[in-house]
Amino acid sequence: MIKSITKIGNSQGIIFDAAIMDMAHLKVGDEINITVHEGGAIIITPTRTAVSIEESVASAREWIGKNKELFHRLSQ
Repeated sequence: MIKSITKIGNSQGIIFDAAIMDMAHLKVGDEINITVHEGGAIIITPTRTAVSIEESVASAREWIGKNKELFHRLSQ
C-alpha cells in the first residue's frame, strides 16, 4: 500500500486509515515502537502492555470454570 507523507502542523506524518488500523489491531492512543534500519526501512511495531493481575485472575477463573469437569476428573 502506498501512502504519502503529509504536513501536520509543524511536523510531517502518515495518516493510517481505518482498514490499516483494523489489520494492525491498533486503535487511537495505542503506543508503537518505530525502528529505522540501514537503507531507510522503517518498521512500526505495536507495543503490547502487560496484562494486569486482575485481568489474569479473571481470565484464569473463566478458563477454570469452563473446564471444571476436567479439573475434577484430573484431581481424582
